[in-house]
Amino acid sequence: MKYSLLAVLLAFMLASCSTSSDGNKDYREENEAEIASYVANNNLNATQSASGLYYVIEEEGTGKEINVTSDVTVSYKGYLTNGNEFDTTGDDFVSFNLQGVIPGFAEGLTYIKEGGKITLLIPAHLGYGSNDLNGIPGGSVLIFEVSALSPEQIAEKNDADITEYLEKEGLNATKTDSGLYYIIETEGTGAQPSSDSNVTVAYTGYFLNGTKFDESGASGVAFNLDEVIEGWKEGITYFKVGGNGKLIIPAHLAYGSYNYSTIPGGSVLIFDIDLKSINE
Repeated sequence: MKYSLLAVLLAFMLASCSTSSDGNKDYREENEAEIASYVANNNLNATQSASGLYYVIEEEGTGKEINVTSDVTVSYKGYLTNGNEFDTTGDDFVSFNLQGVIPGFAEGLTYIKEGGKITLLIPAHLGYGSNDLNGIPGGSVLIFEVSALSPEQIAEKNDADITEYLEKEGLNATKTDSGLYYIIETEGTGAQPSSDSNVTVAYTGYFLNGTKFDESGASGVAFNLDEVIEGWKEGITYFKVGGNGKLIIPAHLAYGSYNYSTIPGGSVLIFDIDLKSINE
């Protein structure tokens, strides 16, 4: 995942998205003609909604239905009708809540389900209005090619990214049936916890790109394993007291598609683990 793209997307989409009442130009008529010309020239079978949004459903998707308050994980490319690209996730994806994005994007995603693909043609009154924004001229029609990823697709992408990471770092990890990866670096000689044990663990958490998001300190912290993310609940049970190693946790065993604190939705999490004790 390209974490910087998430910030870029939200910065764009949290901007003012309607024509203001202070005399700024209303581009609806011009946008309508521009979209009609683009649709005809590109032989698109587009549907127009009551709001003025145009959309083309490439794949409806078979997963969970999306509404305007949904948390979504998407890959996308955004460009103008002249073909100039202003943003893209490339081969990566980003996660966000649709309440924080421009109306045209939020509405458009409701026409597909998770796993679906759609092209959105968004007039300015459903985009960024009449103001210039980060290289996008005021009054612009925005085109987004969007894929709404299903949990299965996120898991598949996470697994591919983990495999690439392990190869790059020269690491030999064990993969479990759940999709968790773990590495025992020091075996340890103490007892082995169960999934409901109270344990003390020293850890450092970071992303695949090496950016650290959390750490406990050398003395560790105590917690019940039935109160933590699934990747920890399962993964810590593979260690013995005195042992250390790594847990590499895909999003479906962590925080899923939800942004959590400084952790973007869909993230693979890596933890360096040192199991200090099992507590009575």
